[in-house]
This record gives sequence, structure tokens and C-alpha cells, in this order.
Amino acid sequence: MIREIVKIDEDLCDGCGDCIPNCVEGALQIIDGKARLISELMCDGLGACLGHCPQDAITIEKREAEDYDEVAVISQMISSGKATVFAHLKHLQEHGENEYLQQALTYIRANRESMPFEISEVHELLHSENKEAIVGSGGCATGGCPGSASVAFDASGFKMATPIEQVPSALTHWPIQMHLINPAASYFNSADLLIAADCAGFSYGNFHEDFIKGRKMVIACPKLDQGQDVYIQKLVLLINEAKVNTITVVIMEVPCCGGLSQMVGVATQMASRKVPVKEVIISTRGEVLREEWV
Repeated sequence: MIREIVKIDEDLCDGCGDCIPNCVEGALQIIDGKARLISELMCDGLGACLGHCPQDAITIEKREAEDYDEVAVISQMISSGKATVFAHLKHLQEHGENEYLQQALTYIRANRESMPFEISEVHELLHSENKEAIVGSGGCATGGCPGSASVAFDASGFKMATPIEQVPSALTHWPIQMHLINPAASYFNSADLLIAADCAGFSYGNFHEDFIKGRKMVIACPKLDQGQDVYIQKLVLLINEAKVNTITVVIMEVPCCGGLSQMVGVATQMASRKVPVKEVIISTRGEVLREEWV
């Protein structure tokens, strides 16, 4: 099948091995002084190893490759111990790979007697309001993703500033969707860049005033958008060519949203310029949970 998979430039690779512990699937090994992809079926193509290569020798390419096999990966990984297995489960959760996560959890439940940990520890690892549904015996009706759970909020405290006031938009350009933006557009030059998850603007009530104002915004969904390798390429251009001044990443608290921060991290590692990055995490109830420079 055609899918995304790791590619290693042997001319750039110096065999330092920094990528090896960051490939929790065990798809990479140092052989003859070079990092090698030893198993296509164990490479998930998510690129967790990219940002840990000081020589930028690792990229993601789309080509014909053997299907990734989660059951094969998790069954081989058990012998490596609890820490490796848990790193792998968090890796799947943070990238929104819920189908693979469910396959891994199904395997763990079926072989719980031979696991080097208790099922309750997996519950704690994948901590969320929906953790029982994720790890429980029957699976989750929403597909295992905590961000997909149906929750109702009390919005009785909502009110407009005044009954007649129209709040102006702080948006200064168009388009804003990552697939549609042109990194060469002049308004990005030396700008403070805001990269927001699609849901964030709907969840945070004062989004225009607190986040869009004074910044040039782009939006993306790390869970649903296709062709996200293009996003990384555009981010690198915004850093290197448009010379953006700062990057603010606003994401939701749900696990899959962390993929947006991961993309920014990969792009900043690939870029030739250094740029300060701030991450802001918004709760599903519209509260700022964390705001820090990373």
C-alpha cells in the first residue's frame, strides 16, 4: 500500500543513535554505523524520531510500503518491559492513532496474565474522563478517543458585552486554513504567527482579543486533516523565508490535538532559523489550562 514511512539519508546520518530511543516501535537500529529502518511493518510513519536527529537525516516520504501491523509491534515490544510499552501507548494516544491504540489495548487485555504491568496502570497512563471506556472490556462507542466523548456544558453565564455592541473581528487576512495559505504572502513577513486548532476558536470565548489580535493566524486539525506533511513544509517556509517573529500554538486539551504541537516541533527542528514557540492549551470548557514557552 502507499503510505507515509521514514526515510533516512545515509550521507547525512552520522550514526549518533539519538533517534533510536525515540522510535518506540523499534523500527530503527544502528547497523554498520548508520541508522537503518529494519522493519516497514513496525514504522507507523508519524515521525516521532524526526526532531531528535541533529543531522536532519530523517524525513517522512510517501511510498509503497508494507502495512503497519500494531499487533506485531505490541507483541514484540512486551519483552522490552513496561516503560517501552507505555511510551508506545502514549505515542499512539498523543498522535490520535485511536484505531492502533485500540488494537494494542485489545492485545494487552487478551494477554493480561503475561503483561509486566497491571491493567489498572494502563488506566492511569491514559488518564482522561473517558479512561474506563478506552481500556474497559467493551471498548468505547466513540472509537476510544477521549475528545470524541459527548459532554454537555452549562453556558448560563454567557452574555454579550452589551445588547447592541458588535464585537469587531481581529482577523486581518485570508485564507487561514493551512492547506490554502501561501507562506510567501507579504502579511506573514516578520509577523507573530498564531497556529490554532480548528476547535479552539469556538471553545475560547475571547479568542479574537486574546489570541488573534496582533498576530497572523492559520488553522489546522491534526486529527482530521489529510496531507499534513505539507503543513510542515509550509511552516518551515514561514520560519525561514517569511522570518516569522514568534509562533503561538493554541490547541485543545484532547490527546489528538497534541499533533499540532508535534508538527510545529518538527518544523522548528528542520528550519535553519530559530524562533520562539509558545504553547497554549484550552480546555473543552473554554479555559486556559496552560500557557508556556516551549
